[in-house]
Amino acid sequence: MYWEQHGVCGCCGPLRPRYKRLVDNIFPEDPKDGLSKSDMEKLTFYAVSAPEKLDRIGAYLAERLSRDVVRHRYGYVVIAMEALDQLLMACHSQSIKPFVESFLHMVAKLLESREPDLQVLGTNSFVKFANIEEDTPSYHRRYDFFVSQFSAMCHSTHEDPEIRTRIRVAGIKGLQGVVRKTVNDELQAIIWEPQHMDKLIPSMLFNMQDSEDMDRVGHPSTPSVAGQDGEENPAALAESCFRELLGRAAYGNMNNAVRPVLVHLDNHHLWDPNEFAVSCFRIIMYSIQAQHSHHVIQQVLNHLDTNNKNTPRVRAGIVQVLLETVAIAAKGSVGPTVLEVFNTLLKHLRMSVDFELGETSRRNSGTSVSSGRGKESEERIVQNAIIQTIGFFGGNLPDYQRAEVMMFIMGKVPVYGTPLRRLLTPLSAISPLSQVTSGFKAKSMAAALPPPFLDPLFSISLMEDSELRQLVLEILHNIIDRHDNRAKLRGIRIIPNVAALKIKREKISKQDVAFMKKHGQQLYRHIYLGCKEEDNVHKNFELLFTTLAVLTIELANEEVVIDLIRLSIALQDMALTNEENMPMFIRCGIMALVAAYLNFLSQMIANPPFCQHVSKVIELRNMDAPYLLPEHIFRDKCPLPESLDKEDKLLYFQTSDMAECLAGPGYNAERLSIPYVPQVTDEDRLTRRKSFVDTISIQVDIMSNSLPDKDIPLFTQYLTLFSDTTGLEEQEREKRRQVMEKFQKAPFEEIAAHCESKANMLHDRLAQIFELTIRPPPSPSGVVSISAGHTQYQSVPVYEMKFPDLCVY
Repeated sequence: MYWEQHGVCGCCGPLRPRYKRLVDNIFPEDPKDGLSKSDMEKLTFYAVSAPEKLDRIGAYLAERLSRDVVRHRYGYVVIAMEALDQLLMACHSQSIKPFVESFLHMVAKLLESREPDLQVLGTNSFVKFANIEEDTPSYHRRYDFFVSQFSAMCHSTHEDPEIRTRIRVAGIKGLQGVVRKTVNDELQAIIWEPQHMDKLIPSMLFNMQDSEDMDRVGHPSTPSVAGQDGEENPAALAESCFRELLGRAAYGNMNNAVRPVLVHLDNHHLWDPNEFAVSCFRIIMYSIQAQHSHHVIQQVLNHLDTNNKNTPRVRAGIVQVLLETVAIAAKGSVGPTVLEVFNTLLKHLRMSVDFELGETSRRNSGTSVSSGRGKESEERIVQNAIIQTIGFFGGNLPDYQRAEVMMFIMGKVPVYGTPLRRLLTPLSAISPLSQVTSGFKAKSMAAALPPPFLDPLFSISLMEDSELRQLVLEILHNIIDRHDNRAKLRGIRIIPNVAALKIKREKISKQDVAFMKKHGQQLYRHIYLGCKEEDNVHKNFELLFTTLAVLTIELANEEVVIDLIRLSIALQDMALTNEENMPMFIRCGIMALVAAYLNFLSQMIANPPFCQHVSKVIELRNMDAPYLLPEHIFRDKCPLPESLDKEDKLLYFQTSDMAECLAGPGYNAERLSIPYVPQVTDEDRLTRRKSFVDTISIQVDIMSNSLPDKDIPLFTQYLTLFSDTTGLEEQEREKRRQVMEKFQKAPFEEIAAHCESKANMLHDRLAQIFELTIRPPPSPSGVVSISAGHTQYQSVPVYEMKFPDLCVY
């Protein structure tokens, strides 16, 4: 024993320990002969029979291997590693732990070598070890060195392409082995720490970048093999390892797994173009567990915030990646990030609009014209990407979440009087809203169009942009059309047989009846004001026709039908009288719209006399005034008349004739004689459509028509301050014309002085009214008395106070 400890036994073979003799016997004289199988079987039997000797066997094999590596005797190195592999596969006792340490030490020696063959050899042995399931976890074993070394091999820059590929493949296999060995071991959770993920993830992505078939990468149905020998392809192998790693990631590890991906894409400028970034996140979303999808979306949103001042193309690239993640996660679990997704996207949409407006203002000042145009177009790319993402995400949400998102987006729309540069432009807000509402099926209109949503939507309809008004109408179609009838109504035209369209409809519910009673006037007003816009084009009239038709199908009972006819007659009268000097195309377009709609309505309610009256007017128009029909007026280069003949009543729909047609049961035809007057809101004072005098005049009409004289004695003098009504229609119209002319042509100072004097008179008269109507309430403190010009109260005990009988119980 003394000799053994001091190495003297090296000279005396028979005195050497048995395990050393067994180890020495497996090495042949010529390494080309390979491992001696019979001797290896003896060594394996000895190791299994005496497991306490495993640590010594491992240490001795490691000593021999180190010596052979230094002496470049690589044949013996291969034999030693083969023996280690077989021992690992054969022994699974508790005593294998020390042997594993020796084994890992030998693998590390090979990986540190600069010889590619030795690095590949060590990697292959480590992979075999990684596939072994140990009985008990290891408390002290760490794989920091192997993560670093395998990562370095993944980035090999060897001159020989074949050797470089071999080294990279070995590095990826090694990382895959580390992942398999550690992710299922609770004691090895350290592998998910940033210092390791920052090496693992970029190494895989670096090799995935070299794939020549980027369109294939990331698709869930495509196998991760490129070429006939997929295992030797670094890109395919790296993708497989990347998928495996992400598939094993728990919720708490998602941040550390996704963050290095974003950093890698930043460092290598892979957001523009972003094909590789998109493929990476496809792989991520298809590999992780479905319940973790919202965490990835959150990571991309945060990264978008971090890059809020980056170039437009980089921001657009990130948004497009977000679209891919949302597209995959939309039908699964998106968790609590729904509103946060929209909030972040709308915030960046607003920022992009601000950037574009800033560039436009600088370009208008005469600086950097060419760069300004490029910047503007690039910002439009960002905006379109954001709108597309919002629409896709919203379109895949369930209806209850979609309703919340609709309200959320509408809350971002600016109100009148707010500078648009400080808020999201309405067009940028409504475009995503149009996408979100597409395919929305509401059970009741009250739930789909609550006042907080409906009021701002109609506010936007008062703006001057024709495209914006088109989007508002499309949003209304998306919500109101619950039976997908719009495609059948596409295009404004005289439909000869509405029954052939096979319109789908149901009986209007009580909830929808109540909705129309409450909000019907808002809808009519929106249509009425939208018809007379001077910048209306063919598409605006098409959408207005579809709006009327969809309202008829989905929400029209007998009362609503009468209201829609009154609205149609009001539109016809507006085009004939032309008090607002509308262009002839708009006037004829309104006439064509009324004709197309009344033709549709008469057939929908199946009233033969009504159909006959409408058909007669249309037939006469075909002969004498084709410009009043949609098939002609919306045709290119349609000749326009110089004026409309008001006296030729046969060319127009008559209220009296339609009242006779609807005089039967179910319809209150007498209401047709009441002219339709648009509902007045405060927005009229803030838009170009209605001057202050117009609004007050309409208020006078409504209040005078709706309230009896005996019910409004206190308001008559207030109304006469703004309009001296005589009760006669012609005099009232002349007064109104004079007041409008005064406000349009008089100097500003004169108008201001006039309004100030009227306001003072109003305040004085209101003060008189308040003095007559307001009395001091009974004071529980006592009786009021005045002495020396001061008010005093004399206290009265409660038991002496007199109360009305109804107040005592």
